[in-house]
Amino acid sequence: MYFLQGLLVGLATFAPVGMQNLFIINTALVQPVRRIILTLIILAFFDMSLSAAAFYGIGTVLEMWPITKLIVLIFGGLLIVYMGFNIFKTQPDMRNVDTHIPIRKIIVSAIAVSWGNPQAILDATMMLGAFQANIPKESIYHFFSGFLVMTPIWFGSLATTMHLLAKKIKITHMAWINRFCGSVLVIYGIKLCIDGLMMLKDFL
Repeated sequence: MYFLQGLLVGLATFAPVGMQNLFIINTALVQPVRRIILTLIILAFFDMSLSAAAFYGIGTVLEMWPITKLIVLIFGGLLIVYMGFNIFKTQPDMRNVDTHIPIRKIIVSAIAVSWGNPQAILDATMMLGAFQANIPKESIYHFFSGFLVMTPIWFGSLATTMHLLAKKIKITHMAWINRFCGSVLVIYGIKLCIDGLMMLKDFL
């Protein structure tokens, strides 16, 4: 159950059309298969490494200060609702994305978007921390495994679909992906906020 929940949260997190997904889409539309695979490996590696660092870091904090669990649930839940709302209303834009750059620049860009972006680190830490605070300890690694597994599944599926349907895909299709994923995150965020408020009663 928690593995599937991790898969679903991972899907809602990775699927929205952001910078990395746009790069994958455009790469898959115009580049050969070998270049597409290499790009996927690079992006997936940095995404998964950031997720792992955020997950284990917040876990240590939660064990040291139990009150942090309450704070993470409420503020993390609010952040997820905010992220979901923004994703829902975001209109994809596939213009001005350069795919003809050297591999070393793809690596640098992937590092900058993940490890070099404080907002990305904060979002990943708060979101994973919120779910970690709300899932039984014995099941948390099932959840996180599902979350990590979704990274290569989504990136690979997206690239394969774009490559096979290069002449048929429309930007309106991607807008519906944003709406679905935004709705999922809003629902999860509301649930986490409610759980946090219920926990608040125990501290009062």
